[in-house]
Amino acid sequence: MRTIVDIPNEQLSQLDHWANSEHISRAEAVRRALSQLLVRVAQPKTDAALGFGLWAQGKAIPAEQDGLRIQQALRDEWPE
Repeated sequence: MRTIVDIPNEQLSQLDHWANSEHISRAEAVRRALSQLLVRVAQPKTDAALGFGLWAQGKAIPAEQDGLRIQQALRDEWPE
């Protein structure tokens, strides 16, 4: 399918430079870049994006526990 996309001159120049270095057409360069973007977007978020430690694993802490009990429960999970 054909489409029209407005690309700033600076980006178009960089795209052309990369396409020439890869010995591919501008259209192929755009297709490859779009494919890479779509793969990256489809991947699940990393722990850094979700949180860390207990929260990255999706574990929930009951709201009725106070801070001290939460701290002790977390420490109990660690090996001695």
